[in-house]
Amino acid sequence: MNSDFWKDKHFYIVSLGCDKNRVDSEKLMGVLAANGCRLTDDVEEAEIIVVNTCAFLNAARKEAIETVIACNARRRGKLEKLVVTGCLPQKFVGELRGNLTEADVFLGIDDYDKILDALARSYAEGGRTQIDMVGCGSGKFLRGRVLSTAGHYAYLKIADGCFNRCTYCLIPKIRGRYRSYPMEELVGEAAALGELSELILVAQDVTRYGEDLYGENRLTELLRRLSALDNIAHIRLLYCYPEAVSDELIAEVRDNPKLLHYFDIPLQHSEDRILKLMNRKGTRAEYLALLQKIRRAIPDVSLRSTFICGFPTESEEEHGALAEFLREAQLDNCGFFAYSKEPDTAAARLKGHLPQAVKNRRVQALYAIQKDISAQKLAAAVGTTVRVVCDGVDYEKECFVGRSYKSAPDIDGKVYFHSLHAVQGEEYDINIKKADSYDLYGCTKEYEDEETTV
Repeated sequence: MNSDFWKDKHFYIVSLGCDKNRVDSEKLMGVLAANGCRLTDDVEEAEIIVVNTCAFLNAARKEAIETVIACNARRRGKLEKLVVTGCLPQKFVGELRGNLTEADVFLGIDDYDKILDALARSYAEGGRTQIDMVGCGSGKFLRGRVLSTAGHYAYLKIADGCFNRCTYCLIPKIRGRYRSYPMEELVGEAAALGELSELILVAQDVTRYGEDLYGENRLTELLRRLSALDNIAHIRLLYCYPEAVSDELIAEVRDNPKLLHYFDIPLQHSEDRILKLMNRKGTRAEYLALLQKIRRAIPDVSLRSTFICGFPTESEEEHGALAEFLREAQLDNCGFFAYSKEPDTAAARLKGHLPQAVKNRRVQALYAIQKDISAQKLAAAVGTTVRVVCDGVDYEKECFVGRSYKSAPDIDGKVYFHSLHAVQGEEYDINIKKADSYDLYGCTKEYEDEETTV
């Protein structure tokens, strides 16, 4: 076979899981594009499909396997090779080989630079054996990305892995210890992303940036370096570990005009006994004090968090105390997840695991409480003017859709608005007319004036 056979093939990429995985998929596409491969967004056109998987939870692993099987069903068309990459093969390739027969190639989290070598082997062997190259990659920082976001915002993954060792979490077993990426590489990558209304920093824990690589925390320095880039209008932080949200970081968010007044701080629970079982270092009192400190420094800050419901031995009283914590904390946005018993984690070995029905009920109860809190907060915006970046058009609602600084893409609420015109990535002042428990609705002044005169 021709040594550059891939130039005759169309590649279709499926990215599953979180925004950190999205960045990995974009770098994989960057590798393919740099080698002259043709990327397609039409799965029927693809000779090669790559599924970049998530394995964080059992539900994610199930989705990954179902996606691979569904993609393989297209072999009656043009499909020749199916590549499975990312977290699932990284952790479970031993179980996948010989069982997930739909896959031709397995690659891990640091093996994207080996995809063409692996495919060459698979073609050379005529597909008679599955090619396992998990762990064969260079592990080097990959330059070059093909963005899969809307174009006016992008994610920047500043580190991989984690050393917090939460007892419920499989990530350290999959992605290893925390690894900060070199600052020069990150600044260069951000500069090459083009004009962005928003750069969103992600990692398993962004607040630990630099501690492993430089021997000290360098997050604020990185933020200043990124803020100096002319192509970046705003910067948002996701996944801040509560104990590492320092006074220096709070001051930087307050004083740096490019940093959005937004903190995503996964607290996971509020009760001290459960937090200790989770190997989380904070306490209920410390969490409330942190939220109060941030609000004192940045009165208009938007605070988001996530919580795990039904952790082993969680009592009804502790669940009720978590509900009361939500009422006291008054967070802007929250996500709630039923505890998932993950293999090879310390929490899986605990006694006192709760029935799924109990966990689901507790999730629903907390969502109901947060729904009321969010509804009250959004109702306060009615009658005000909110600065909104346009993310595009919602054809079902027949209006434009965007976000204020209070909302991150995909995970938070939106602002639906009418305007005489709007351009994706541009900002507009929206007069808010209505709110529900999740979204805001309004219009530009020009649209309102036009409607009044008609």
